[in-house]
Amino acid sequence: MELLASPAHRFEGRPADGPAPAPAGELAGEIRIRAGLGIVGDRYFNHPAHRDASITVIARESLPDGAGLAETRRNILVAGLRFGRRTLDDLVGSVLTLDSGDGPVRLAVRRRANPCAWMDVTLGPGAWRALRGRGGIRCVPLDDGVLRVGPLTASAQPATVVP
Repeated sequence: MELLASPAHRFEGRPADGPAPAPAGELAGEIRIRAGLGIVGDRYFNHPAHRDASITVIARESLPDGAGLAETRRNILVAGLRFGRRTLDDLVGSVLTLDSGDGPVRLAVRRRANPCAWMDVTLGPGAWRALRGRGGIRCVPLDDGVLRVGPLTASAQPATVVP
């Protein structure tokens, strides 16, 4: 697992101009999550326009070799997760539970995280098209908690009534 909490928007303007430099510490060993608000210290924390999708999760299997969160601007990178016949990107409408050892954190999966033209710049030509349907998921946290880099357990259940 890889974790990112960045206080800065780096993908602004035209992709051809390239991203702004990464702030120190955006790739983190742990992230603190607040229910309904997002990741403490992240650019979308308690941001009204992103409150319904403040955390993004992507599967390593969707990315080219060597790529990670710094290139995709997602918050959580997971690997090897399967949910029956479903993949991470198929979980829209579900509740994803992640636990890295400090207790479970539930994330209501609201929608897919669609790739943008920046992916052709940060990952390489053709990445924008290649990531369609595999760009990850946008979630709202249902619990306060901590996620740490390292072993991870995950499960997904259909959402019943999720705020």
